[in-house]
Amino acid sequence: MDRRIAARIRTERESRGWSLSDLAEKASVSRAMIHKIERGESSPTANLLGKLSGAFGLSMSTLLARAETRQGRLLRMEEQPTWQDPETGYLRRHVSPGSDLPFDIIHITLPPGKQVPMPASAYIFLRQLIWVLSGELVFVEGEVIHEMKQGDCLELGPPADCIFRNATREPCTYAVAILKIS
Repeated sequence: MDRRIAARIRTERESRGWSLSDLAEKASVSRAMIHKIERGESSPTANLLGKLSGAFGLSMSTLLARAETRQGRLLRMEEQPTWQDPETGYLRRHVSPGSDLPFDIIHITLPPGKQVPMPASAYIFLRQLIWVLSGELVFVEGEVIHEMKQGDCLELGPPADCIFRNATREPCTYAVAILKIS
């Protein structure tokens, strides 16, 4: 999966005619780090993917979907692509089939005691719902803190810097429903 992400980042950068330095400046990420990721020498974190996708004008979900999904109406669980953040252990599974629908479903497992920050740029052109499937999630949306438990569902507001936090000793699983708008 890391190789496919690396190739997708390079493709997105090159298709825009950007140098490594151009992307580094737009994403506020070091040129050296982008070079390592594109060469497959380093696994990007969720936060870093959020910054890169924002620089491309894409959601993180769209960037990863372009790297991971196959076309078709049925995507069986064993074929659903997964990606794990090397820093936090955050596990992302792309549930929805690759299609022309402007809608995606993502399943996340956030390990105990971990948090994942996401820049506002990762949410541009999206409407999202977060539905807690098990455990507890503290979702910080700009200045607002949402304490969520199993079964709770939150509609995100306008793009803001966010933090997904699991302050408990048990894993938290949640689904993110994403509607892509243009």
